[in-house]
Amino acid sequence: MGEKPTAAFVLSLIGGIFYLLIGLVVAAASALIGGISSLAGYASYGAAIAAVGGIGLVCGVLIIVGAIMMNSSSKSRVRLAAVIVLVFTLVGAIFTVGGLVIGFILALIGSILGLTWKPSSQMSPSPMPVASPPS
Repeated sequence: MGEKPTAAFVLSLIGGIFYLLIGLVVAAASALIGGISSLAGYASYGAAIAAVGGIGLVCGVLIIVGAIMMNSSSKSRVRLAAVIVLVFTLVGAIFTVGGLVIGFILALIGSILGLTWKPSSQMSPSPMPVASPPS
């Protein structure tokens, strides 16, 4: 089993969970606001807030998916996953208040750790010295 970027995985996963939770809160608030605003004749406001909550949920899910992909020993897969986490951390920051800022910080640090992760070089076993015959 190869070495994995565990710190990057854990930080990105926790950041994604924050994004997901805040997206759920925004979606629930949009349902409440949408109901109240439709009674007042402004149904479009509730729909706009619901869209913001939906985008926040999608970003949270994609950050979690990227974090799970990052839990690999393949350098190229870790880099791809770190880019996915980074992109959706930045996009989601607009729609979920940065996952209450702590989610933004954790996911950002996790993606940077994933981008800079290098597996430790496996040292090949040194050849055994050839013993000279006794003289």
